Amino acid sequence: MQEKTYKFLGGAAACNIAIGVISIVIGVSAGVMLIVNGGKLLASRKGMII
Repeated sequence: MQEKTYKFLGGAAACNIAIGVISIVIGVSAGVMLIVNGGKLLASRKGMII
């Protein structure tokens, strides 16, 4: 009985680590894309006539 619980907890921990790494990668890539697009918008602002 305790072996089943031990194995289940090991699998759950591995799954949580994998989801955490995926979340970090998605968050960093989204942040980089937002910064790049914001920089492009600021650079193109100079050519606008108001």
